[in-house]
Order: sequence, then C-alpha cells, then structure tokens
Amino acid sequence: MAISATGSAAPAASTTPSNGAGTTSAAEQQDRFMKLLVAQMRNQDPLNPMDNAQMTSQIAQINTVAGIEKLNATVQGLAGAMVAMQAQTASQLPGRAVLVEGRALRLADGPAQGGVSLAARADRVSVEIVAADGQVVQTLELGALPAGVRSFTWDGRTAEGGTAPAGEYRLRVNARAAGEPVQATTLAAASVRSVVPTPQGIELDLGASGRAGWGDVYAFL
Repeated sequence: MAISATGSAAPAASTTPSNGAGTTSAAEQQDRFMKLLVAQMRNQDPLNPMDNAQMTSQIAQINTVAGIEKLNATVQGLAGAMVAMQAQTASQLPGRAVLVEGRALRLADGPAQGGVSLAARADRVSVEIVAADGQVVQTLELGALPAGVRSFTWDGRTAEGGTAPAGEYRLRVNARAAGEPVQATTLAAASVRSVVPTPQGIELDLGASGRAGWGDVYAFL
C-alpha cells in the first residue's frame, strides 16, 4: 500500500469580461460629477460659500468613481487571465485522474486509488474498504496527517492476505485527534474522459462518475 501527498485544487468559476460598457458609464459619471461641482462653485452664494468639508466630500466621490473604474478594469483583466488559464489546463486533462467527493473505490486490473480531505490535523487516520455485502475487506492505516487532501493506493490485498475480486467497493474514513473525531471527506478517483464547456464554466466528463465542475476537483493525480 502506497500513500502519497496531493495538493488540493479549487479553481474559481470562470468569468467573461464585459465589453467595456461599464467603463464608459463610469467615465461619463465622473465627467458629470466634475461639471456639477464646477457649476456649484460658480453659482455659490459669496456670503455663504461651500465649506471645505462639503468640497472634500464631493471630490472624494469623483475619486471613488475613478477608483471603481480602475478596479473594474483590473478585475476584468484577472477574469480573462483565469479563463485562459482554465482553458489551457483543461485541454491537458482528458485521460488524467482526479479526486472528487465520493465513496466509490473501483478495483480493476491494477491498484485502486482514493483520497481523503481533512478539515484539521489528525493524529490517526484509517480508511476501511467495504465490500458490497458490508464486510470490511481491508483497513488502510494512514497514520498522522495534516489538514488538507491526501491520496492513497490500495493494492487489492485483503486483511487475510488474499486478493480481493475486481469490482466496486466503498470507502469509510475514521480520523481522530486527541481522541476527538476530525471532519473528513472521502474522495473517489475518476478518469477525465472529456472537457465540456458550459455557460456556467468548464465541466469534466468523468464517465460512470458523472460530471464534475472545475471547483469540485480536490486534486489531480
């Protein structure tokens, strides 16, 4: 049995940059602010002029509009870069395995892979591999693990030293720290068959495991 550390992956949902209409609106609003302020200064009562606090407040509003415009442009640029990065990464995914939330462990010709995600550090982590009849065929002792995602490999050997038949098994994880349970999520390994663009973002076709969004992937194997 081999255990390997795997970094988690939770890409943000894709966002499409706007066509610049928001920037034009912000520029027009800034221009209107300036014209109104100048007109107000020209038409103010000489005996009751605008005080410094009021002028400072209006100038601050102009700066806020300009700041929002710059922020929007920055966010749009970052969103565009994120979309491009996701598209480039997604094109390399077909054929690769990923870890997504699930309890299934499929044993075929070779070793089976799975994973666990811990919300906090655990002093002891064990994973039970359960057959369809409810019998525990093997228990993998992963030892002490930090918070995060960890993958593991089952070689198909049973607790009695025999070889388990090919098929689908279930995972059951037990994680504890100082005698108290630690929140843990079981992760199933699935192979990416294809990448499917959708209006909501990129989805991965995982065959029998269904589809998973980009943000549903805990790790790439």
